[in-house]
Amino acid sequence: MPAQREMPDTLRRSPKRAQETWAKAHDAAVQEYGEGERAHRTAYAALKRTWEKIGDHWEAKSKRGPSDERAASKRRGAGRTEEGVNAKASKQHLYDVAKRMDIAGRSSMTKEQLVDAIRKANRRAARTRA
Repeated sequence: MPAQREMPDTLRRSPKRAQETWAKAHDAAVQEYGEGERAHRTAYAALKRTWEKIGDHWEAKSKRGPSDERAASKRRGAGRTEEGVNAKASKQHLYDVAKRMDIAGRSSMTKEQLVDAIRKANRRAARTRA
């Protein structure tokens, strides 16, 4: 199964259901498009509908759906990806995630600033675990 060889470390540290979601979408995309970047993008798109990246792993979302403007768009490449942060979630949810991640200054941040801070913290957490 190609997905097991290609699975990113953040997914290896995530629940089995997240791994299965990514693997199933990845393998289907490999059959459709071939191995490579497009298969990975397709697998991440499927994953981000039900999971969000928090730190160095993925956790289930309370409500399924697109996680950012790019995922919600019908046009390929339209908008910016938030790298797994659930930017469509409420400000309170983002604040709670920022609190769990101990992000300084979170109480005075706007929703967009919280998304940006969580995205950066996720990058740092994944780098330090690698």
